[in-house]
Amino acid sequence: MPGQGSVGERVRNLRLSKHLSQAQLAGTELSDSYISLIESGKRTPTPAVVRLLASRLGCLPEYLSEGIEPEERLHLQVRVRHAELALLAGDADQALRMFGDILSAVDNDPELAKRARWGQARALEARGDGEEAIRALEELREEAGRDRGRAGWLPVIVVLARCYRAAGDLGRTIALGESALERLAELGLLGGEEAAEVGRTLISTYLDRGDAAQARTLSERLLAASELDPAVMITAYRKASRRALEEGAGGESLYLADQALALHAGDTLTTAQARLRVASARSLLPGDASAEAANKALELLHAAEQALSGADAAECLIETARSKMVLGEPDAAVTIAQRVLTELASHPGGSVTVIRARLMLAQALVATSKHEEALTALRATGDELDALPPSRATARVWRELGDLFGAAGDSEAMMEAYRKALESAGLRSTPQHSSAVANLSSH
Repeated sequence: MPGQGSVGERVRNLRLSKHLSQAQLAGTELSDSYISLIESGKRTPTPAVVRLLASRLGCLPEYLSEGIEPEERLHLQVRVRHAELALLAGDADQALRMFGDILSAVDNDPELAKRARWGQARALEARGDGEEAIRALEELREEAGRDRGRAGWLPVIVVLARCYRAAGDLGRTIALGESALERLAELGLLGGEEAAEVGRTLISTYLDRGDAAQARTLSERLLAASELDPAVMITAYRKASRRALEEGAGGESLYLADQALALHAGDTLTTAQARLRVASARSLLPGDASAEAANKALELLHAAEQALSGADAAECLIETARSKMVLGEPDAAVTIAQRVLTELASHPGGSVTVIRARLMLAQALVATSKHEEALTALRATGDELDALPPSRATARVWRELGDLFGAAGDSEAMMEAYRKALESAGLRSTPQHSSAVANLSSH
């Protein structure tokens, strides 16, 4: 086929390659002046005209309208799905390369390009490239806001809120997460996968800012709305899809219909609800948690553990260890934390979860007066933290690390950890900040 270009350029190139005049191409149905306007880009042909011209030019309508041969488009569609499979398999680097290659080949296919950009943004998040992921997701969110008839913003908001939390922007996380939950409540989908995902992000964010009461309130609300029967949620998604379509939100309607189909084919809802239970258990375990709260947390965690794997299963065990600490069973917490670290050793890519597991192990070792072993775990945690980019989230972990160094009796390492906490939060290590470091150590 002649080169791609615009619709008009493709019409003109094909017409000339077949030695047809504009009048011959127009036939009796069209005028040669109309053909001239199409070729000059001053008129966009309707789908009916595209089909008519394609039949006379010996090509398929898709080539005229999109500039991609059907066979080529099919190959690109397959490549998009293979990239998505790579992402689901945990190979974010390969997925990112594949999505990039696809984007360079789909300039004239906006739907495929959008799907590839969505995959690219999630691959960036999975790689830990938070700032780039946020930029890509914000572009998708803006486009969805401009064209609700074609693009859905709910899945973008769920991932974007998660990325903002990882970047330490708690205010933005809460604003986005609460807006998503409000929309999900309107659609009757508080028992679905999206509500569970954005809910666990919000619960963790409320805890990050010290609002355990709000975290527990949201946990109770979402757990009460949880629906483990896929058939019930399939019906809810279908109703929500119809409502979104009636509101003119075609992109959202299509996404919700796809979610209903996904529930028919798999069990993603069970995993999402299990993740929500882990977040809810965490909300029950602040520093002053009671034995009653810890036992309730253990019930939630035991109900979740069978549905989780990988890093999710590790997070469930870490919260189980935390519950054991509240119940005065530090030896059990040590055993659980060591199990997590052993299992994660064979699953690379979970550095944040490894850090959380080591902190949990160190806390339990301090409680059993095994200070030297605790210090070994804490130093390994510091090495892991040094590899992470500075952010407010990283600063919070350095602060916790400093607290544990102090409890284990290493005041020099404690002060160094507090210094790095300040630097991660955007404060330079200068003499005028020495008092700030001292204040950290006194709280």
